[in-house]
Amino acid sequence: MKLIALMENQEIDSRVSITPDIAKKLIDLGHEVLVEKDAGQGAGFSDLEYEKYGVKIAERTNISEADVAFSINPLAIKDIKKLKKNAIVISNQEPFQRNENISLFKEREITSFALEFIPRTTRAQYMDVLSSQASLAGYKAAIEAAHILNRGLPLMITTAGTVPAAKVLVMGAGVAGLQAIATAKRLGAIVGASDVRASVKEQVESLGAKFIEVESSEKTDGVYAKEMSDEYKKAQEAKLRSVLPNQDIVITTAQIPGKRAPIIIKSDMVALMKSGSIIIDLASKTGGNCENTEPGKTVEVNGVKIVAFDNILNLIAYDASRLFAKNIFSFFELLTQQMEKQKNISNIDDEIIKATLLTCEGKIISGRINLN
Repeated sequence: MKLIALMENQEIDSRVSITPDIAKKLIDLGHEVLVEKDAGQGAGFSDLEYEKYGVKIAERTNISEADVAFSINPLAIKDIKKLKKNAIVISNQEPFQRNENISLFKEREITSFALEFIPRTTRAQYMDVLSSQASLAGYKAAIEAAHILNRGLPLMITTAGTVPAAKVLVMGAGVAGLQAIATAKRLGAIVGASDVRASVKEQVESLGAKFIEVESSEKTDGVYAKEMSDEYKKAQEAKLRSVLPNQDIVITTAQIPGKRAPIIIKSDMVALMKSGSIIIDLASKTGGNCENTEPGKTVEVNGVKIVAFDNILNLIAYDASRLFAKNIFSFFELLTQQMEKQKNISNIDDEIIKATLLTCEGKIISGRINLN
């Protein structure tokens, strides 16, 4: 098959979906690989590196020739219109926000897969783009917080006196949160963490952090967080009001699939924090966990800095691209193996393929999508 990896919108994303080493693996499997000119430059991969492995450097218009198009972010409408009938698109699709894309896939009989729908199972972990990217985002959030904070993180005993360890609170102990906890601990901070899922307490404590529990009978478990009741939110707010004044760094990661990120830190709660403390809001793309968050900006409220990166993965684009490319290769390898057994993709009986398939042969396949 002829495969193409497209350049992301460089204003918002420096990553690339296929790296040179993964392109070589695809070529070794017998595929023809095209990469859009300069697609890897923002992540540190030159066109010469791709060409060394037999990749053809292409223009964006070459998407019309491709059997499969790879991308990290959803394709632009103009790109979808250039795809040939029965082409396959593999990327994050943002299916709950991109109705026009889904409609166009259906109309043009494009087969589309949403990588964000890859199930969180042991078998699928090698393809889990959300986890690989979230892990790096959590790591980088802790590093950037340490850089921005105007004091050190570890306890330091010097002849001039003792420097106390900084206190870090991580809100949301999913993949990003756990990596932020681990990184902050390695940097020497005193770390606490909170999550609506009681099951993560053991994971938090295993990393040396204190689990901050909300006094409520309402609990939830599972891979993803969910919207909690008003009663729980009031209890959570009361707990935070007692904890926030002591924190130097707060990293928020709480998100709910398909919904706006919950506001956990209100403006009057920010006012309780120490001047010089900072909030890193990793949920800013879906609205943010702090009421004062402005996506893509750093705002200061009563001496507290609230930092919301446009895309924190741009700060670690090389490794983020490497992991994403490995994830997408694992998924594509599975897909092609299944296609050898069953030519009709919509009939493939594999839990990962079925979970991620959005559209095929002019139909919306995914039961999670409703365009009405």
